[in-house]
Amino acid sequence: MTIFAAGWPYPRLIAHRGAGKSAPENTLSAMRHGARQGYQMFEYDVKLSRDQVPVLLHDATLDRTSNAVGAVAKYSFNELIQFDYGSWHGTEFCGEPMLSLYGMANFSIPLSLHSNIEIKPSPGLEAITGALVAEQARQLWQTAALPPLLSSFSTECLQAAALSAPELPRALLVEKPQATTSLIEELQQLGCIGLNMDHRLIEADLVAACKAHNFFITAWTVNQPELARELFELGVDAIITDNMDYPLLQAYSLYA
Repeated sequence: MTIFAAGWPYPRLIAHRGAGKSAPENTLSAMRHGARQGYQMFEYDVKLSRDQVPVLLHDATLDRTSNAVGAVAKYSFNELIQFDYGSWHGTEFCGEPMLSLYGMANFSIPLSLHSNIEIKPSPGLEAITGALVAEQARQLWQTAALPPLLSSFSTECLQAAALSAPELPRALLVEKPQATTSLIEELQQLGCIGLNMDHRLIEADLVAACKAHNFFITAWTVNQPELARELFELGVDAIITDNMDYPLLQAYSLYA
């Protein structure tokens, strides 16, 4: 992809689920808080409602982050927007509505904020989620300065996304140890631009192999400035962080 010819084009610091520890994760309040702290890119989770509307939510169920219960995939979008997604985090967020992918695009694109969309399918809906999220992301971000980066743990999601919107960049999420050679082969087969990886798995030989094959590495979830510095010095291209109280970008000029 031409946007990657000169290197990593996105900010090097990415707010995890918006400002997901300082405000209700994956909500507009979280995104606004992260933007006020100076973050210019956000990682967030997207899955489908029963009627196939892309919505921001991490879990397969509503139980943890709303006042409702049950599987997200069993509710229509019109039903989902009737619930409260903020009071679990604090009374100041009572009445926080569900954020859709449409809403996120409307918020972020005019402000030149960038997105790492983690495709987080409900169980059994991997292919359809990958295809529809990618298709709608392509439509919604067609006027944006940079396309959203799509990522997923699910290879089925990434394959479906590639068929639906092949021009959008994709990254493989990795949380378990895997041989470097097999990771490189998997990235090549999936047509990904790189890895979004648990920082505890990142070692110098992996970084070197990725650089040799023109793959990027984003590390998650990194909250200590010292660890961020070590990872950047190792050659990591970006980090995903929960650190909002003392933003890493204020401690170090590490963003692109």
